[in-house]
Amino acid sequence: MPQDKQTNRRIVLASRPHGAPTEANFRLETGHVPTPSAGQILLRTVWLSLDPYMRGRMSEGPSYVPPVAINEVMGAGTVAIVERSDHPDYAEGDWVVSNSGWQDFALSDGKDLFKLSGPVLKHPSWALGMLGMPGFTAYMGLLDIGQPQPGETVVVAAATGAVGSIVGQIAKLKGCYVVGIAGGADKCRYAEESLGFDRCLDHRAGDFAESLKRHCPEGIDVYFESVGGKVFSAVLPLMNTKGRIPVCGLIADYNSTEPAVGPNQLPQFQGTILRKRLRVQGFIITQDYGHRFGEFFSQMSQWVAEDRFVFREDSVEGLDHAPETFIGMLEGKNFGKVLIRVAGDQP
Repeated sequence: MPQDKQTNRRIVLASRPHGAPTEANFRLETGHVPTPSAGQILLRTVWLSLDPYMRGRMSEGPSYVPPVAINEVMGAGTVAIVERSDHPDYAEGDWVVSNSGWQDFALSDGKDLFKLSGPVLKHPSWALGMLGMPGFTAYMGLLDIGQPQPGETVVVAAATGAVGSIVGQIAKLKGCYVVGIAGGADKCRYAEESLGFDRCLDHRAGDFAESLKRHCPEGIDVYFESVGGKVFSAVLPLMNTKGRIPVCGLIADYNSTEPAVGPNQLPQFQGTILRKRLRVQGFIITQDYGHRFGEFFSQMSQWVAEDRFVFREDSVEGLDHAPETFIGMLEGKNFGKVLIRVAGDQP
């Protein structure tokens, strides 16, 4: 169903998933388009970002942000157009990055908006990818926590995803030997041939751990972690003394409902941290680095203008397809940054 300027479609959280989400956990509702009051802006969603962190917000357990409430709109970053404005800083037709969530229209007081201008307007969706939260995550996690040095070995999980693809390309700009990890031969080929990684290994292969060791003959200096699970288990023994591990996600465990079965690996992990003096640091990009977005945006915009980066988008038409697309993303079916094109009449 295409976007209708007279109707506001909203996808809300109908129930909390137990394990992997299903489409029954979501509900599509329709209602009237809200009217802005004094100081408010009416936003029309054009692009909707789907990201793995949203799975955590569907659960009720403690986290770094409150969970989405039952019967409330699923939260998400969006690129939107100002449809109507009663705010002095925004005019009809302005393009902004917002947190409108999974819906066609939303009201804002302007405090959570980032106005788009200049070259990025040629590709507004990039503001949700390499010039947005994923790029920001890659940039700060790698450069501030990972601190890669020329000649070092950097290993990147989820190498062809929105974050991992940028991590690897920045590491190459910094003169590093880069090994990506991805799911499937096509993704690994893309990482090597299009993104410029030195190697990319398929974590589904039976000899994955042995192959990782073979292709990291000097050990691993920086491991950018977003996956966890067996990938982390293969990386840990190869970490060099004073290695760095930025942690921005653990997607392998997002749908877990019970503690992992098998040997307790915590003593090995703690022992390796101590013996090799590893730096393992989790980070939440907006909370830890929000004040440095301008620094990232300036440098990344320059690199993008110089055609230093390749960035792949995996977009789907229609807000109503958001639940199935989100579920597929968590299953690894996407190839690149996952987006929903909500307004088909806009670029």
